[in-house]
Amino acid sequence: MTFDKQPYQPSTIFNDSPVERRLQVQRAERERAALRESELEEQASHVKEPRERIEIWERLHALRLPRTPDHLLLKVIATQTRLTVAQVHEEQQRRVARSM
Repeated sequence: MTFDKQPYQPSTIFNDSPVERRLQVQRAERERAALRESELEEQASHVKEPRERIEIWERLHALRLPRTPDHLLLKVIATQTRLTVAQVHEEQQRRVARSM
């Protein structure tokens, strides 16, 4: 009895040596860190509008802007985006008006 099947070929994922794979992982980590650092700079950039800075903050932290005007997180958002609490309140109000 003969079989026409080819011998088992491992996928290309397993062709990398452990050293090569480690270097790939380290490179990917450095790229992610650089991207995050860039986004952190953008969230505080005076070139960006307050709305944009808050949206970047939301994306980076996977959180939404709180709806209540006295929420403790508003001061944190203002500090990290280099906005005033009043500017953060304005964005809250803009969003409420937009949803009506």
